[in-house]
Amino acid sequence: MKSFLLAFVLFALASSLASAFDPSPLQDFCVAIDEPKNAVLQGPQARQAGDFYFSVKMPGDTNNPVGSNVSAVNVDKIPGLNTLGISAAHIDFAPYGQNPPHTHPRATEILVVLEGTLLVGFVTSNPNNTLISKVLNKGDVFVFPIGLVHFQFNIGKTNALAFAGLSSQNPGVITIADAVFGSNPPINPDFLAKAFQLDVKVVKDLQAKF
Repeated sequence: MKSFLLAFVLFALASSLASAFDPSPLQDFCVAIDEPKNAVLQGPQARQAGDFYFSVKMPGDTNNPVGSNVSAVNVDKIPGLNTLGISAAHIDFAPYGQNPPHTHPRATEILVVLEGTLLVGFVTSNPNNTLISKVLNKGDVFVFPIGLVHFQFNIGKTNALAFAGLSSQNPGVITIADAVFGSNPPINPDFLAKAFQLDVKVVKDLQAKF
């Protein structure tokens, strides 16, 4: 009986780990549609090319506080990505623009610099919190492991452009500052003041910016 229970627990753990990432496709493709009641009917029958296409030729608008623009190319933009476990992002940077510290809870990211010079990095998990960082130039490639806080910063005087691949059809993004100081409803400022060892007035000022 104990052996059976142990085997059952191990099987359950293995099943939970297996479902932690995008599932493997069971057919050539399974195009996503807007009506969930019919979604299971979508399969490898003849589809239009538009289900597998999206264009990011135009530069993104970087006229914003962080000086960057991320054009996500996920299953919302390309329905044909459904079940394929991959997506992409086109990232434009103004001079000294940044893609602020953030995480992708469901994907590892691989970044290719197409133009400009970027300072990039990620921080390992507790307790070490080690910063792994490097300056990238045109043609350089860098990997950000799944779930870790990472960033990109244009340290050049000209625009920069990068293209990223992500190991999920819908990797998600959690921008740290937005999540902590811009949550709705707001997190109690007294709590945040203690957590970040800041004056409450400073926390309230930060919350007012989001």
